[in-house]
Amino acid sequence: MIEQTLDVPTKDGAMETFIVRPERGTRPQVLLLMDAPGVRQELRDMAVRLATVGYHVLLPNLYGSAEHQRMRAVRTKMTIPPVMEDVAAMLAFIDGGAGSRAPVGVHGYCMSGPYALAAAARYPERVVAAASFYGTWLVSEAVESPHRSLAKVRGELYIACAEHDELAPPEMVAELRGLFARAGTAGELEVYPGVHHGFAFPQRKVYDRPAAERHWERLIALYRRRLG
Repeated sequence: MIEQTLDVPTKDGAMETFIVRPERGTRPQVLLLMDAPGVRQELRDMAVRLATVGYHVLLPNLYGSAEHQRMRAVRTKMTIPPVMEDVAAMLAFIDGGAGSRAPVGVHGYCMSGPYALAAAARYPERVVAAASFYGTWLVSEAVESPHRSLAKVRGELYIACAEHDELAPPEMVAELRGLFARAGTAGELEVYPGVHHGFAFPQRKVYDRPAAERHWERLIALYRRRLG
């Protein structure tokens, strides 16, 4: 594996980004969007695992800098529009000024579940695969709520919800399932039975190994179908 940490320029300043890619073979590029606690070794390890099966993974620090003291204040103000600007900056970084415009995948956990789905709608020509794992409030009153733009997605979506999740209650999941079906968007919404929000993170008390392995299976299969 080749690992590095670089600063990606954005309109609001440098965005520290962990990047990992395999030494050999094709390397389709994917964005791994962090959960609320932010970038940490646990997420870097997950990026490395994805790189071992052939992907060039970029894990941006959506809080901008590595100042942990500011994280909680920042995350309460984060909304989809500024994060989409960060995604645009990442796409420009991937292109490297060469105008390649290669297709990419995006997946996010927790607070970033909505961001991954929004990216697929905002950049339909680029984001051909997007996944949300226990995404929070995927249906809300917010103008930018991802459920409002499902029909704009041209790629494939995978939405995984935990059976026990106060941030994605059963009635919201049921509503989202109906909206997803009516939008005609390619993909799947799957509820993981018996597990709680955060089940894919090995360092959490709610970690569930069978469910976590299923999440890897679904994610890699999605990227194989859409990115190769």
